[in-house]
Formats: sequence, C-alpha cells, structure tokens
Amino acid sequence: MNRARTASPQTRLLLSALAALALAAAFLTAAPSALLPQAQAHGWITSPPSRADHCATGAVSFDCGGLQYEPQSIEAPKGSTQCSGGSGFTVVDDDSLPWPRTTIGGDTTFRWQITARHATSTWEYFVDGQLFKTVDDGGAQPGATVEHTLTGLPAGDHTIFARWNIANTVNAFYQCVDVTVTGAAAADAGADTQAPTALGTRGALTAV
Repeated sequence: MNRARTASPQTRLLLSALAALALAAAFLTAAPSALLPQAQAHGWITSPPSRADHCATGAVSFDCGGLQYEPQSIEAPKGSTQCSGGSGFTVVDDDSLPWPRTTIGGDTTFRWQITARHATSTWEYFVDGQLFKTVDDGGAQPGATVEHTLTGLPAGDHTIFARWNIANTVNAFYQCVDVTVTGAAAADAGADTQAPTALGTRGALTAV
C-alpha cells in the first residue's frame, strides 16, 4: 500500500513542516556568516563631496567599482587610518588618482547623509594625519543628516579624513574629502579643535 497516498492531512502537514526545517538547517550550516551581527548604520559625506560621493555621482574619470552604487558602505573595524578603513573599497586609498578637489573656506560644515541610523559614539576629523576635531554623541542615534562645522582649517590643499565610530559594534565608517582651503587660516581653531594627535605611519594622510 502506498502510505503517501493514504496519509492523513495532519500527517502530510507535519511532513511538510519537517522538510522546511531541514532545508532551513541546511542553509544555516552552509552560510553561517548570515548569522553574524552586522552594523546597521550606513552613511557618507556629501558636502563637501567625499571621494565616495564623487564615485556615486560619476564625477570621476576612472572606475570606482561597486563603490559607485553604495558610497554609504565604507565600513571596517574601528581604528584604521585608511580612507577605505581596510575594507574592500580600496579605490579611495589611491592618492595617485585624479580625485576632484573642492574649494572651501576656513570654517566649513561637513554634511553626512545617513541611510541607516545607528547609535554613535564619536565622529572624528583628521587634517593631514592629525586629529582636528572630535564630536562625542554619547551613544545617541543620528538623524537622516548630520552636520559638523570645522573651524580654522589651514589654508591650502588637504585631505580631510573622517571616521564615524558606532557605539555598539566594533565597526566604524570612513570617508576622505579632498579640499582646497582658501582665505587666511585661523591662528587658533578654537574650542572645536583638539590638540593635534598624529596618526600612525601606515595610512597617514599627507597634504598633496
């Protein structure tokens, strides 16, 4: 006798459920990385436009790879001094590429576009490899846009390195902005500027 044909509806439902559970277990075994916790925050600097933003808007003459589709995703463990943070988006680390340079004043507001909000510990800004400003959010959740004003930027060509440190994960988001600062630089950057702290030799940013 064919038991499959004579099984009750309840039995067939149970067999279907068991089959679905077996399939799910097989998937989880084959792809354990899907279970790893991921930072749900994403964002990038849009003004002045960052290297990531230039890739997204097509303002560059070279291939940015996948970064052109996800400028918000330059994410890597905290502490890196590279524009890519050590992530796969290494194109932003290449200073030999003709990155567009934006002319700004000594006091300029930097705007982040946030696509997925997440608790934030600090925002850090470095100028030519030295810490210029830190904003402590104390674990607060950012809005859809975040703005910080850098005061007393030195005149000349510089690369601004920005690091967004997430409060409850090991990761940070990284951005680099190429600028030309015009006008007289402030003799003292004021309360917004911390004492310069040099980055490590590896990945340190220098004026171009």
